[in-house]
Amino acid sequence: MKNILVTAFFFLSIFSAGCRNGDEHEQHVQAAVTYTCPMHPQIVQDHPGSCPICGMDLVPVDKSQDADFLTLGESQIALANITFSHIDSLSLSDVTRLNGKLVVNPNHTTFISSRIAGRIDRLMIRETGVAVVKGQPLFSIYSEELAALQQEFLVATAQEKAFPTNQQFKEIAKGARQKLLLYGQTEAQLNQLVQNNKVNALTTYQAPRNGVISALSVVEGQYVSEGGDIMQLEDYSSLWVQAEIYPSEIHRVKPGQQVQVVVSGYENNPQPMTIGLIEPSLENGSQVMKIRGQILNPNRQWQAGQNAVILLTASREKRKEITLPVDAVIRDSRGALVWIVTDSNHFTPRMVETGEETPDQVVIRNGLTGDEKVVRSGAYLLYSEYILKKGINPLHHH
Repeated sequence: MKNILVTAFFFLSIFSAGCRNGDEHEQHVQAAVTYTCPMHPQIVQDHPGSCPICGMDLVPVDKSQDADFLTLGESQIALANITFSHIDSLSLSDVTRLNGKLVVNPNHTTFISSRIAGRIDRLMIRETGVAVVKGQPLFSIYSEELAALQQEFLVATAQEKAFPTNQQFKEIAKGARQKLLLYGQTEAQLNQLVQNNKVNALTTYQAPRNGVISALSVVEGQYVSEGGDIMQLEDYSSLWVQAEIYPSEIHRVKPGQQVQVVVSGYENNPQPMTIGLIEPSLENGSQVMKIRGQILNPNRQWQAGQNAVILLTASREKRKEITLPVDAVIRDSRGALVWIVTDSNHFTPRMVETGEETPDQVVIRNGLTGDEKVVRSGAYLLYSEYILKKGINPLHHH
């Protein structure tokens, strides 16, 4: 009987220990399970629920997978369009792209104002956007003051003609002519005035240059004072190109440097440009500086306001550096990582330090030796799969 009781107690102890171990294992497994969103793997919580972003049901994640890599089959790699290759020490393009736009060249802008007080009798141009040529009539003004000056000129001219040897009369006639020229009269108009010998209080003003009417400040019948705005004339045969650049990159440019300009929509027709000015201070409310130059626009194929890109070629010699496609690098506030591939299709995240960057490539300063096989496309899908399977962000984990 004593032997039977000892044996029974022994088996009971084993059974109890097994139950406790089973409970502890079950609790460990339950503690290792979290839930995440298949579409938004950054959503991770320790209980079931719905994604606060898309509303999908959260799925369990097994955190007991301690291996710091993903293993994908050939079909999974093909389906996710994941490509990888060995790193090459490539030369990063020395071309830097600066976003800019075309603006009106103020050196080719003419403000037309009234040379004399009077009434706008007629407007030959009644709307903006109209192209005019030099010498084309723009508007006419009725002015009693101008009529008085014309009368003074006719009298002085008549005196000069009557007394050709009198030097004083010659000087008076010359002064009267010069005054009318300063008030906007042309030599042809003055010759016509002398020929007709009749004052005309209505005077027509002509375009001083070729261009386009960009602003119109008066209407017919309006009275204007001397110096009052009439219209604005702009010549678009050349345009300014303005671009923004960070102070850390300003060493790449200097006045007189030759660059290329690509206007939006004309990518196959880059234009040469010389940098004319680098603004010496930051733009108000921003942390960028402006540079500008001028390009020719003889056929007016480009308009002010169009986007343009300035292509800067660095003056330094090209150097060999480890570069990757921009999409191969995953970044957030914690840093940047790439995916290293082994022969057994293991994908391991590795933290790296990035450097200079173009729209297509980024320099890897630290983290790679140059001998690794690195994922070039599909990096974000691996990043999402890692979070989904491991329940942790590889950037935060590292």
